[in-house]
Amino acid sequence: MGESLDPSDWPGLRAQGHRMLDDLFDHLQGLRDQPVWRPIPKAIRAMRRTPLPTAPQALGVVHQSFLDEVLAYAGGNLHPGFMGWVQGAGTPVGMLADMLAAGLNANCGGRDHMPIAVEQELAGWVRQMFGFPDEAAGLLVTGASMANFIGVLAARQRALGPAVRARGITADVAGKLTAYVSAGAHNCVPRAMEMAGLGRGALRLIPVDALHRIDVRALRERLADDRAAGLTPFLLVGNAGTVDVGAIDDLAGLADIAAVEGLWLHIDGAYGALGVLTPDLALRLAGIERADSIAFDFHKWGQVPYDAGYVLVRDGGLQRDVFAASVDYLRREDRGLAAGDWWPCDYGPDLSRGFRALKVWFTFKVLGADAIGASIARSCALGQELGRLIKSDEALELMAPVQLNIVCFRYRCADPDRVNTAIVADLQEAGRVAPSLTRIGGQVAIRAALFNHRTDLSDIEALVQSSVARGDAIVGSGAA
Repeated sequence: MGESLDPSDWPGLRAQGHRMLDDLFDHLQGLRDQPVWRPIPKAIRAMRRTPLPTAPQALGVVHQSFLDEVLAYAGGNLHPGFMGWVQGAGTPVGMLADMLAAGLNANCGGRDHMPIAVEQELAGWVRQMFGFPDEAAGLLVTGASMANFIGVLAARQRALGPAVRARGITADVAGKLTAYVSAGAHNCVPRAMEMAGLGRGALRLIPVDALHRIDVRALRERLADDRAAGLTPFLLVGNAGTVDVGAIDDLAGLADIAAVEGLWLHIDGAYGALGVLTPDLALRLAGIERADSIAFDFHKWGQVPYDAGYVLVRDGGLQRDVFAASVDYLRREDRGLAAGDWWPCDYGPDLSRGFRALKVWFTFKVLGADAIGASIARSCALGQELGRLIKSDEALELMAPVQLNIVCFRYRCADPDRVNTAIVADLQEAGRVAPSLTRIGGQVAIRAALFNHRTDLSDIEALVQSSVARGDAIVGSGAA
């Protein structure tokens, strides 16, 4: 190979690169012939405990190790039978765009170069999607967990002013600011409160109604009680697609409450927010355009390869005030590479940022927003069909209303928690379909999250049939 770190002159590199890309396309085309997931053999796992490589190895040898030891035992979310968690399946278009981005190796923290302009273009698309004004700021981040954290920090900044960056949470403020979200919220919301220095104790988990949406009357009562106790409500978080059952809060109703109460309205739309790309779901998301900030992921319903989260803040100037710093090494100039009218590092915590925008840009340019919206609508239709199949089978029962594309159910038996836990593990190890587990009303439920654009009717039929067969076998064996 030689001593150079630039392998452009290494013999056979281009041909090996072609083989590597071909292997990935072959893998994608043959997904249905493979298990969703395989347990990692002890011998393969043990091979990951190795000393630091000091001498070079042939690229072809390392690639073969990848095929045999990594690709063969991946998480499975590419497979049409994957239904376990809220994870998108990516597309070959996004894969190729990621390759181009890696080849370019751009740092998108700031300065004047075209990858920054591409991310700015994407921000304009997002503002259009959600009906936000031109002064709104958008930023690509790792995922909705980081996007929700930025939303909480923006709300904190508005409540306490810019001095909070220097003083932090002072004694006169500690324990007084309160935030509100439904009991169905993702755990990243309380974690965001912790990381913001406010503590999860300041977050009120409001009960939900029969559709698992935030109970608006209970919310109003808790707000009144907290104000009467001398506390200061500052943040209201709405859900656009809860992680367990896919519930969408009454976002318009929450926007009304936020306006009257003077609260920052943040929407955790990790996967559901992109429902604005479909006419039916856009109606159910009415009110999201009134939010102060929105968090969502392109790598879920948008089918962009990981990772590609997004935060959108209505008051872009305020978001900049949360993060921008005046330091010599980030000095802006009127001309040259250090120019540019928008530096992403002013709007989030990262200075070193990869060119995430390119895979999103390619995905929307090549596939089109309408096709992405149609894929979202199709996954919801599959969810409704799965709900119908479950209702028609006496061995199964739905555990929550099917609202989007997440279906929670269980096998009926005398010891349902133990049996349904075993069913899910058996199905995952069998490799045809891979649902996950959650709890609904304190009871174990099988959770099918239908996010893979490759999933079709045969896959949900296999889930129902396999769940019943494994349940019958477990109960019949007396193992339950």
